[in-house]
Amino acid sequence: MANLLTSRRAFRRTDDFTPGTPKLELVTEPLPSTLPPTSVLIKVHAVSLNYRDANICNGGNPWPVIPHGVPCNDAAGEIIAIGEKVKTLAIGDRVAPITDTENLTNREVGRSWLAADEDGVLADYLVFDERVVGKLPEYLDWVQATILPCAGVTAWSSLKDVGFGKSVLIQGTGGVSMFALKLARAAGLKIIVTSSSDQKLKDLKEKFPSPEIKTVNYRANPEWQEDVLKYTDGVGVDLVIEVGGIESLIRSLKCTRRGGIVSVVGYLSKTGDISELLPLLIDRRVNLRGINAGSKQDLDDLCDALTATQLQFDDIIDSVKDFKEAPEAIEYIWQGKQVGKVVIRL
Repeated sequence: MANLLTSRRAFRRTDDFTPGTPKLELVTEPLPSTLPPTSVLIKVHAVSLNYRDANICNGGNPWPVIPHGVPCNDAAGEIIAIGEKVKTLAIGDRVAPITDTENLTNREVGRSWLAADEDGVLADYLVFDERVVGKLPEYLDWVQATILPCAGVTAWSSLKDVGFGKSVLIQGTGGVSMFALKLARAAGLKIIVTSSSDQKLKDLKEKFPSPEIKTVNYRANPEWQEDVLKYTDGVGVDLVIEVGGIESLIRSLKCTRRGGIVSVVGYLSKTGDISELLPLLIDRRVNLRGINAGSKQDLDDLCDALTATQLQFDDIIDSVKDFKEAPEAIEYIWQGKQVGKVVIRL
């Protein structure tokens, strides 16, 4: 069908990685005059930020990205127009595009990440093919709904196959980590959270008062895996959500129980000694798995589970910024000041 809108506002990366220079530029660019037959036009209501967004804007992404791309891959909005052959979606649906637009069922062999291989979602309007768009829960407001596609699905994928009543080590207090904490609490898991900040850990305990949540300051105790082992009677946790990268991976393996799982989500550190990796992996029979967000099926499954439980996420929203404040929000994430999710509201 015809598209009455002719343009959109979007932020694009400047690709100037010099410290102190602007990392984003607001542009106005044309929208297609006619939607492709199987595509939908989405009016964006909120975009949430991930560390990945700040990392890409500052030139730290370990994989290639398109030049001057639109950042961000977590968006929530409503469909305002559809192509003539769209079958699964309708005008008015609350939706989000998936992060990896090639990953529909977890069996695809390729990948294409928003904000890297293709433009992301930091714009007021988006056009996507219906096959990569999922429906969002009706009960969540836009701010909470926008954290589901990347942070939510990543946390959901990371926690798979653990089982009720088991233990999980969650590294850090960023978006994925806090979403994982919410899901882990709902699943009755015993939780240990690490941070380099006593204040962040104090705030966390006040927000989620529970004797079942233990905390570890890895900066105060470089041998932090010993604290984790102490909390688990020397056995180790059933699952680690690993965001620290190479520097923390060995310690994570050392405090994972034999036969446990380490879900590698992040790559905050790029260097470190991994000479112990293979002996630990074999000795402890650890299932070391890479988590690349998840599939459209994972998003659908997460949304079904949330609709059934009516879980709220307002308590893990760090702050909400206006669209024009996106550059400052990216810098805030880059400096690691957030506890939970930073959201841009349009």
